[in-house]
Amino acid sequence: MARIVAIDYGIKRTGIAVTDPMQLIATPLQTVSTDTLLEFLERYTQQQDTEAFVVGMPRRLDGGLSPMYQRVCSFKARMQRVFPHHPIFEQDERYTSKIAQQNMRYANFSKRHRHSKAHVDVISATIILQFFLCQSKPGRPHPPHSPY
Repeated sequence: MARIVAIDYGIKRTGIAVTDPMQLIATPLQTVSTDTLLEFLERYTQQQDTEAFVVGMPRRLDGGLSPMYQRVCSFKARMQRVFPHHPIFEQDERYTSKIAQQNMRYANFSKRHRHSKAHVDVISATIILQFFLCQSKPGRPHPPHSPY
């Protein structure tokens, strides 16, 4: 099996998380400048066997589209052109930043680290990926819905 890469897309920086090759565990990878995100992903997929991508889709709490939604859709369209053979799944990212901050507090991260947007972004990407993995059934690499 190959890794799945999750993306918590942001205007300035983007959090990246990956699975292990068996696609069991989501792990934070790093935060990268959004300006260089596609180049980073191209290098990563050349170095690591990668099966698919999961993009966190921003929505408002009521389920409506957030102001970032259109930016993420535009990025996803660019990704599809660069990675035509990799399925790109969407994952609702509501509450992931709040969950990331709570987890950082429970893990006794310093106040400076808890307020670091870069740390929150990479942990949010990990949560997005873990939610995605939890939707998968045993023996299936992807949730039962089709890729977007």
